[in-house]
Amino acid sequence: MHAEQLKISSRKWMAAALTAFAEGPESYDFAVHHAGIAAEHILKAFLAGLHPALIVEARDFDSLLHATGHGTHTSIPASRAKTIGLMEAHARVHKILRNQIPINKQALEPVANARNGVAHSGVHEVAEVQTVFTTCLRLIDPLLAELKIAPEDYWGSYVSLHDKLIEERVQADRIRLEGKLAKARATFKQRYDHLAPNEREIVLATITQHSPRYMEEDLETDCPACGSQGWLMGDTHIDETNNPVVIFTPYVFACSACDLQVENEELWQLEDLGEEVEISDSPEKFYGAWEPDPEFVPEDPATDANREPDEDFYRGR
Repeated sequence: MHAEQLKISSRKWMAAALTAFAEGPESYDFAVHHAGIAAEHILKAFLAGLHPALIVEARDFDSLLHATGHGTHTSIPASRAKTIGLMEAHARVHKILRNQIPINKQALEPVANARNGVAHSGVHEVAEVQTVFTTCLRLIDPLLAELKIAPEDYWGSYVSLHDKLIEERVQADRIRLEGKLAKARATFKQRYDHLAPNEREIVLATITQHSPRYMEEDLETDCPACGSQGWLMGDTHIDETNNPVVIFTPYVFACSACDLQVENEELWQLEDLGEEVEISDSPEKFYGAWEPDPEFVPEDPATDANREPDEDFYRGR
């Protein structure tokens, strides 16, 4: 549960992963497996650096005792303490670093699937190897900065391979985004060019007035492809750095007029669409209008029974 030990472990697993990747397709199973472990350990290193309790299973009291320095009160050795997995470690770090981490839950799932597939049954999706591997690199890079680890120390002699893979991924993302924008513009032209200006205005006002709303919160914004009203969707959190304020973090943009949809790091390439936004309402007013989430399960029912409303307890206004 020591941060320094987890940093060292992550670096060792990544060195083995890079070696396997460089050896070619016959070693790709090792590459995705080892890279997944490296990613999990560096996520845990960040959390353990804040406090060791942040990497243990919240419902396992013996593990919490070890993490908080009270292991003498349990008969279970520290080696048997239960810690969280890759997905939960990512979820906890993502909640803290939010905009620094370019990989969301959906993007990380193939990494977890590939690592688990190799570990448990010796199989993985060969077609996804480079995407899975590069996802690990992109997840780890901002964590190196947070942990003050020099990139050359972590990537070692494979710095150039890392840089090449990241550059190829950025170029592929940009090409995919430009393709989405071009298709959206063509769709808009095909749908509305034959309408008179006043007719088009009425039709667009009707089509774009409602958000797809499949995430926690949404904000209106102009579409970068067609200029119609589109919707940024994401989640919110409370920033208490100065006066408590509600911050909206966008993850997806969707436009009903031209069918454009971009998400995660694609947003960051579209000027200010990916930037966090401060909500004008106070936290009390903003969350006070929410309804309790019927699927919310408190980690500690006794403690959470009378907890104050916050963005975890309430979902879906």
